[in-house]
Amino acid sequence: MVVVSHNRAELLRRCLESLERAEARESFQTILVDNGSSDGSPQIDEEFTAVRMIRLPKNFGLTKALNIGIRAAEAEYILLLHDDTEVEPGVVRMLAETLDAMPEAAAVCPLLVDAGGAPVPQLGDLPPNGRYLPAAPGSGPVAVGYPRGAALMIRAFVFRSMRQIDERYGQFGGDAELAQQVRRGGKKILLVPAARVVHHGRESDTAMLRADFRLGRAAWIGKFQGFGAGLIARLGAVFQPLAAFQFGEFRYTVAGQKVDGTQS
Repeated sequence: MVVVSHNRAELLRRCLESLERAEARESFQTILVDNGSSDGSPQIDEEFTAVRMIRLPKNFGLTKALNIGIRAAEAEYILLLHDDTEVEPGVVRMLAETLDAMPEAAAVCPLLVDAGGAPVPQLGDLPPNGRYLPAAPGSGPVAVGYPRGAALMIRAFVFRSMRQIDERYGQFGGDAELAQQVRRGGKKILLVPAARVVHHGRESDTAMLRADFRLGRAAWIGKFQGFGAGLIARLGAVFQPLAAFQFGEFRYTVAGQKVDGTQS
């Protein structure tokens, strides 16, 4: 599995602790990609000796970090996790068993819940619009179109067929890319309600992150809906913040600045 983290040491510690409690822990590899953290996260592997740490010199964004971690992984199935998640002990096993049993599925995801067990926003639309709805708990796996990438297990051949997640995405957009690629391949993404992962979610927002999302959405539309639609989306990404007097966000979108290691 691949965990990406940036400056969230306490959440990361809880994530790794939950993985250490997972059933059959000795059967899977954990790769932690630290995205240039400065809060002590790069030293956390001293507490978790079974974790392979890859330290990056700066924040290259989620997409590049995931690609680096995926290239280092040696497994048939790769579980992508955000650092603000906590997995229940049986989750990894249940997700892998679902892929074993259902060859029509290229990917599976757990039900994302809060600390009290209530479902949290998880399922979105394509093209991505930044809005997500909670998934409904059910009795068995159900096909979904676009689940958030906070916890997503994918067959390794999907990444080999793609070569890598398109790095025109910075922090946002990679999960929408994966969902669309699975759909284009005629396969399914299955949500497994019995597998539950606590997702704490992001508490802060910045002009750069909002710009990164707008630019990622425009890149997705241009790639999958054509040049004209992508151009319109890119112009909207630039002028919508201006119309809303969000000048910091406008500055980043007009410059095409996403979270990819080039940001100041």
